[in-house]
Amino acid sequence: MSLIAQLKNKQVLVLGLGITGLSCVRYLTKQGINFTVNDSRSCPVDSKWFKQAYPDIKLVTSKWDNNLIAQADIIIVSPGIDLKQPDIAEHLTEQCQILGDVELFFQVLTEHKKQPDVIAVTGSNGKSTVVSLLVHMANKLNIKAQLAGNIGVPVLDTLNNVLADKTRCLILELSSFQLETLHSMRATAATVLNVSDDHLDRHIDLITYQSIKHHIYKQAHHIIFNRDDALTYPKKVQNYQDITSFGSDTAAADEFGLADSPQGLQLMLGSQALLPLTKLPLTGIHNALNCLAALALGRKLGWNINAMIDALITFKGLAHRCEQIASNDDIIWINDSKATNVGATLAAIEGLALVKNRDQKLILIAGGDGKGADFSPLKKVINDDVDLLITLGKDGDKLASLKTNTQSVASLAQAVKQAKQHAQAGDIILLSPACASIDMFKNFAERGELFVQEIRMNNRRKTTQEVGYD
Repeated sequence: MSLIAQLKNKQVLVLGLGITGLSCVRYLTKQGINFTVNDSRSCPVDSKWFKQAYPDIKLVTSKWDNNLIAQADIIIVSPGIDLKQPDIAEHLTEQCQILGDVELFFQVLTEHKKQPDVIAVTGSNGKSTVVSLLVHMANKLNIKAQLAGNIGVPVLDTLNNVLADKTRCLILELSSFQLETLHSMRATAATVLNVSDDHLDRHIDLITYQSIKHHIYKQAHHIIFNRDDALTYPKKVQNYQDITSFGSDTAAADEFGLADSPQGLQLMLGSQALLPLTKLPLTGIHNALNCLAALALGRKLGWNINAMIDALITFKGLAHRCEQIASNDDIIWINDSKATNVGATLAAIEGLALVKNRDQKLILIAGGDGKGADFSPLKKVINDDVDLLITLGKDGDKLASLKTNTQSVASLAQAVKQAKQHAQAGDIILLSPACASIDMFKNFAERGELFVQEIRMNNRRKTTQEVGYD
């Protein structure tokens, strides 16, 4: 019996009606499958619109419905929903099959005997930069690629193009939440970029989190890991077909790394120099590693190395990810608002410390909701490489305890003002919070946008004062 036929004969429940849930609704409706949707929020979508668009679909909101969960044969769950929460877990039956949208996607591909090139990327930090860079490379190489998963479009929305051979390469960013329910992927190449404390409010401990990340390796032909991060190393007991790596050290033959030269640090493939870091549009060693990971993944698909290098130079990067903000004060302002965990901020500081000169001060703005994270791994790098720490938000005091030269502020506007007062031309001011934004902002993007606005407002004030206006 086909997968669609099975779904038509089962009680199907879609849990969650965000972007992923809506993509599931669209797919199931087109297949003529009867199902119900449940979301604990009171108004996940406009109810009037939903009723008009999907008149035959029952939508239950404001709570997790015990009866619907208990009666379900198949639950298609959005990645943001923790099935271990009591309102759900206590009503799941042993017979109930749990699917994520990515798992459903690959089961459909298998049934249709379709196998496009798939690049799968996970990690605590850098995922979005790497997959966006891969799409940029593919476009420059005239390869029909589609970005999907945790960024881009939901993967089920790419299905028609993949089945019709209109998408040659699918580039997936996968979160730990998506990997929890993924078992049927057949990726051409996959990587775990790094592993650090994140989402431990859901995954409980680092070992469990690491294990979930490593699910990606079991579902790929080519494995690429990070030599700088032991938690990314594939387990020796697994019979992987092909393993390679990238790292900041000198690379072995046929692997990617970094090496010093008269032109400064270079991206390397074995002993072959590829590109000086000074020509990269992305700042920091951690972004050089992201570039190496993208090169390693593309090479496993047979992409031309010289064409990929040319594409690297023209990549503009992503907003809120070590994004340098233009200003007229000769200060280097960097918006790394996407650094919502300790590992991301650690990478940003270490990356900048390796490329800045001795005369440049590094001022760090950090703080927010730490989600129970352990900030102690930041202590050494903050004391060694950060000249001034400015903290704010719910857990700002915990970060402040790591260093003596610290200033606490009540708002991001105050943080920008204080940082500017202590900076001179050529100094670096880095917003890299090491925390989630939910205590003060809607999301990390709003936090980053406000940071940029405050920089521009402070610059305008300076210009106005210089020309004598009030």
